[in-house]
This record gives sequence, C-alpha cells and structure tokens, in this order.
Amino acid sequence: MTSYRRQDVLRILQISSRQLQGWERAGLVPQQESYTFQDLGQLRILRVLREEDVPAASIRHSIVAMKAVAGMANPLLEASLVRTGTRLAFRCDGAMVDPIRRQLLFDFERVERQPSAGQPAPLRRPGAVNARNVQELFLRAVQAEESGEKHRAIALYEEIVAVDPSFAPAYINLGTIHFHLRKYGRAEELYRRATETDPGYVLAFFDLGNVLDELQRPNESIAAYRQAIALAPRYADAHYNLALAHERKDEHRAALRHWEAYVRLDKNGPWSDHARGQIHKLLSREKLSIAWRADSFVPPRKGAAALELVSREV
Repeated sequence: MTSYRRQDVLRILQISSRQLQGWERAGLVPQQESYTFQDLGQLRILRVLREEDVPAASIRHSIVAMKAVAGMANPLLEASLVRTGTRLAFRCDGAMVDPIRRQLLFDFERVERQPSAGQPAPLRRPGAVNARNVQELFLRAVQAEESGEKHRAIALYEEIVAVDPSFAPAYINLGTIHFHLRKYGRAEELYRRATETDPGYVLAFFDLGNVLDELQRPNESIAAYRQAIALAPRYADAHYNLALAHERKDEHRAALRHWEAYVRLDKNGPWSDHARGQIHKLLSREKLSIAWRADSFVPPRKGAAALELVSREV
C-alpha cells in the first residue's frame, strides 16, 4: 500500500501545516507522520467541511455519533455527507441519518431526483459515465499526480470535466497543476470555471485570489479573497492573504483588520507570529501618522475636555 509523508499530504491537498495541526488538536484526525490513500480521502473531505465553515466540534460529534449508530469505522469515507445547519447527516443504505439525534431524515434531494409516478426514467446511453465512474477517474488522476505523471493527471482531469462539467474539484486540481507550472492564465481560467460551476466552493475563490495575485491584478485578487471570506468568515488563510494584498496597495487599515482576524483564528505558530508583528508595525505607523496630522495647535471647543500638555523625555 502506498504511504505518504506528512509534507506530501500538505502539498497534495494544498493545506498548511497549521491547518493539519488544528484538525489534530480538535480530534478530527490522529497525529501521524505516514498516511494512506484512504487518509488522503478523509483529509480532503475535512478540508471542504472546514472551508464551508462547519464547526470542528460539530464534525467530531457527528463522526463519533455515526460510529456508534451505524458501527462504521470511518463514516467520512463509508457514507455520503449532507450538511444540515451546523450539523452533519449521513446518507447510507438508502437512508439519511442524523446520528446525534438518532433520527432518520426525509431526503428531499433524493425524492426530487426520482421520476414522478408514470414518468419514465431518463434514458442513458450504454457506457454513460455515472458519478461512480467520475469518482474513480478522479482518484486515478490524483494518483497520477502523486506519482509525478503530470501529463497523465492533466489528461484524466480534462476527461472528467469533459464528461461532467459540474465536477468542480477537477477544475481546482487541474488549475493547481497549471499554477505550479507557472501557466497562470490557464490556472485562472480553470479556477474561474470552478467558481462558476459551484459558487459556494470556498477553495475556488481562494485559489483564484492566489493566481490573480501572481498576475499582479490586486483589485481582482482582493475581490476573490473577500468572496472566500464571505462564504467562510473563519477561513484563516484567506484573511492572511487578503491582509498581504491590502498591504501591497498601502491600504494599511484594511490590512490591519484582516491581520487581527487572522490571529483570532490562528493563535499559535510562525504565521500568527508574523501577523502579530505586522499588527504592531501598522499600529506604530498609525500613531505616527496621527501625530503629524495637524500643523498647529487647535484650541478645544467650548464644553470639550481640556488637554494637558506634558513634556516627555525621549
């Protein structure tokens, strides 16, 4: 069985070390140095859930409850997930289960997909690609990418979007390959397709912001990061990159807001230390700019509190 090192996992899934450490601290995944392909699948699902702002505690409670209710070893891989508010439900064996409440839920989406009484089911041509085929193609593409077969991975991802133009993760992974090949124009096109296919896909807007930043189009990059944050206000990396983008435009107050948001979300580690350093610099700069704003003393208006001038040794 193929195993992946921790650094490989970070690169494959395009997540940061602090994100993985956060999932480990939250009890969502065990801390380990070697990962299987199944582990990658689980981590990919966790990444999507956290990008969609599903609370870590809710994910953990739902997984534990589903293990108890259905006897599953790994519900994230053995059942399909459905978000219901801040909790998770699972589709398995033709039913939708809320494991925390231990209730069966009415599956409106499944009913809407079924043909009405007396209406024939839609015809499918022999050999038509279904959802399972697409998932298998996707796994093969990821494996090809991991083994360094970039051209084969590109061909597989392109095959996926040809047969299922709504499969946004394929656009993302294909765009990331082109991003690392420095083909930023093609990467932008693919990330935009992902945002159009799934307007709620947070990672698509985040990645679009990154490539627009590389293309030195700061206004568009800022707009993409803002959309990612609008979809997932607790997406720490988007706040971090947005703060950097505002600093490049000398928009210090806007940068300050997002540095502060970042340190609230990520309290430990080198990135949070850097963010705190930027906050300190910006606050110091702001104090200096305020001190030099007036050219001469302006007397207070009547009724206002008097200011006492004091000398200060430097």
